[in-house]
Amino acid sequence: MDRLTQMATFVKAVELGSFSAAADDLRLSPQLVGKQVKLLEQHLGLSLLNRTTRRQSLTDFGRAYYERAKLILNDVEAAESLAAVTRGTPSGRLRINAPVTFGMRALSPRLLEYMVRYPQVSVELVLSNDLVDLVNGSYDAVFRVGELADSGLKAMPLAPYQSVLCAAPAYLARRPAIQHPLDLAQHECLNFAYADGRSSWVFEGPGGRFEVPITSRLTINQGDPLLAAAVAGLGVMLQPLELVQDALRDGTLVRVLPLYHSPASPMHVLYAHDRRLTPKLRSFLDFARAAFGVQVT
Repeated sequence: MDRLTQMATFVKAVELGSFSAAADDLRLSPQLVGKQVKLLEQHLGLSLLNRTTRRQSLTDFGRAYYERAKLILNDVEAAESLAAVTRGTPSGRLRINAPVTFGMRALSPRLLEYMVRYPQVSVELVLSNDLVDLVNGSYDAVFRVGELADSGLKAMPLAPYQSVLCAAPAYLARRPAIQHPLDLAQHECLNFAYADGRSSWVFEGPGGRFEVPITSRLTINQGDPLLAAAVAGLGVMLQPLELVQDALRDGTLVRVLPLYHSPASPMHVLYAHDRRLTPKLRSFLDFARAAFGVQVT
């Protein structure tokens, strides 16, 4: 069995925490993943993993071998990418991470265009609202909404991410009128669970900028359940336009405080500073800029 395949399988099992998770990712059986790791250990003459019935952990040698194996596999990928660069044809696997709502509502529908244009590229799209590690997660590109920390990554700016305040007509009919952002203090505000929490909403409009403390009995870390709650009349929601535009169009939700807006969040696509701009990555960055970049009028 190919030594590089065994090495890649071992690295994937370490990164994902189990043989079963690695098997799902690699589309293999857990038994085959375990067999590949065992064959690698037999070849090396040393144990890579401590195994019990409940968990597995790296041996001291396994930890050192894992770090070296990652470097070797990265070098192999870089070497193979030279052929793609020479051919100039985007090809290979592209691993992308994006926030859930943006990924489901904006990115996924547009990915078909990219894949039709570049049939030799396969795409693995992982949706998560967590701040993933681009390098350790083996991502080629990561979409991120919000202010960026200094991470040493290259950041390509995209169009700002706009959110809309809205609610169901039935909810608004039975509650006090909302004519100013401060009126939200009297209302149920359906809250999105950010990693750092969210206790206020900010609006700009007539009279300046207002930061409004909100009260929420319902906090969820995914946009679609919040949308369902808003449509059911449980409260007021401040969520991305991509999520609510269909409900606004069919009237199940209506905009609240149309003279005020929530400041748009910056959005970027990130990629490693030292990663070679292979045709597949360059083509995807060009696609992202065209699809989600600032539109010049």
